Amino acid sequence: MRILIVHQYFLGPGDAGGSRFNQFARYWAEAGHDVTVLAGTVHYATGRKDPAYKGRFVVRETAPGGVRVLRCYVSEAYNVSFVGRAWAYASFTLSSVWAGLTAAPRPDVILATSPPLTVGVTAWLLRLLTGVPYVFEVRDLWPESAIDSGVLRNPLMKAVGYAMEWLSYRGARHVNVLTPAFEEVLRTRKGIPPDRLSMIPNGADLDLLSPGLKENRVRRELGLQGKFVVTYVGAHGRANRLMQLIEAAERLRDDPDVVILLVGDGMEKPMLQEEAARQGLGNVRFVDSVPKSEIGDYINASDVCTAVLQANDTFKTVYPNKLFDYMTCARPILLGIDGAARRLIEEAGAGVFAEPENPDDIAARVRDLEADPDRCEAMGRAGRRFVEAHYDRRLLATWYLDVLRTVAGG
Repeated sequence: MRILIVHQYFLGPGDAGGSRFNQFARYWAEAGHDVTVLAGTVHYATGRKDPAYKGRFVVRETAPGGVRVLRCYVSEAYNVSFVGRAWAYASFTLSSVWAGLTAAPRPDVILATSPPLTVGVTAWLLRLLTGVPYVFEVRDLWPESAIDSGVLRNPLMKAVGYAMEWLSYRGARHVNVLTPAFEEVLRTRKGIPPDRLSMIPNGADLDLLSPGLKENRVRRELGLQGKFVVTYVGAHGRANRLMQLIEAAERLRDDPDVVILLVGDGMEKPMLQEEAARQGLGNVRFVDSVPKSEIGDYINASDVCTAVLQANDTFKTVYPNKLFDYMTCARPILLGIDGAARRLIEEAGAGVFAEPENPDDIAARVRDLEADPDRCEAMGRAGRRFVEAHYDRRLLATWYLDVLRTVAGG
């Protein structure tokens, strides 16, 4: 089967971020399928473009497993402003449609994974021009997430967002979601029939990540020996609302053993660094994004790992990728996200909940966990057992392949 994946944020070699489709594409290619990915040239978190891509419209690469990757032009205005980001999305739509028509083998099925919503427009146009059916995947509810987090405010742009959403759903032969909450929203509010829906979640990278020694090279390099380390790994954007961790660190400054470690990049990072410096918070450390191959070292160096988002209803529907990474490394989770993610962690017995955007509650939960290392160890082990049993990406990839075969076969 020839599979065409439209994924603007598909990771390149050494990139940090979600690697789910890097694995799925490799598994499918190793199983004998012809896999092509239409990917972007600007990293979603840093907004930077590799010099090898500058001045080029489409760049051909080969990913592990023999996966064909076509890096399609994205404007470097991505992180300049909201208008710049909108143009970056639009520029990818233009370049990816061109690459899909001229540089990729004719596929049997197209799979577009969102956000951004504009990948749905690429898939819709390719279906219109080639007749090839597509699966539309929802990794986050857009435009609701952008609206609720304050990123999308212009009424005209909101209308455009909902129009793209409608187009993407209605043109798709099948829709895959990552959480049960997404499935309910699409069924009850978006009008997608149950027979056109599936739920294949993010899953755990058991190939790359595994439990390891806490006293590792990361602790030595960062001078964290003997500290109680609470680590956040991921994007530093508006939706993540990492200021609540800075505010929690201010409340924990009387405990010399606690360190908040923030690993990653994003538009909000300079502001967070300035605020931590202004308050003289020596218990907050910042580390730039690291390759996926190294992220396990940072997670394993942690006593507790954390995931937080803004306190809004849309984020009650998500499973952040990082939760699976934390559980795969057998680290307990301090979760500042209500809803689906909270139910997942509580079902697994893998962590504790703190009220989102409540730094007092976050700080209190950190103190509780610091005082109970046996509980932390038990939650870490429970999380690892849970992902091994239910969220192995190799198994999820086979389920997804069944969906693609069905769609390709009509």
